[in-house]
Amino acid sequence: QVQLVESGGGLVQAGGSLRLSCAASERTFGSAVMGWFRQAPGKEREFVAFINRSGTSTRYAASVKGRFTISKDNAKNTMYLQMNSLKPEDTAGYYCAATTMSLNSVTATLRARYEHWGQGTQVTVSS
Repeated sequence: QVQLVESGGGLVQAGGSLRLSCAASERTFGSAVMGWFRQAPGKEREFVAFINRSGTSTRYAASVKGRFTISKDNAKNTMYLQMNSLKPEDTAGYYCAATTMSLNSVTATLRARYEHWGQGTQVTVSS
C-alpha cells in the first residue's frame, strides 16, 4: 500500500516562499513518477508540476513556471516543491501524487493517471 504524506503548508505573505514535502513509502518511491496538484475552493484540481523516476525530467504548469521548483531525493524517499514569489492566486490545497506507470510530459499533467494521492496540505497566500 503506497502512502504519501504532505507537509510544509501554511500562511505566507505575497512574495514569500514555502517548501512543501511529500514523504513516500520506501517500496514505491524510487520507481514512481510523481507530481504536485492543487485545488482551490470551488475549482477543479489542477496540475502544478511533475518529476520522472530518476528526477532528471520535470514539467511545470505555465502559471508556476519560473517560480516553483520540483525535486526528488530518492535517499530520503521525499519529493519537494519549492515555491517562491508566491501570489494570492496560489492559495489552494496542495496534493502530491504518484504512479508506477510510465508517463510522458503530456500525460503527466492528467490527474487521472495517478493512482496514489496524499491527504493534502493547505497553502494560503495573503495580499
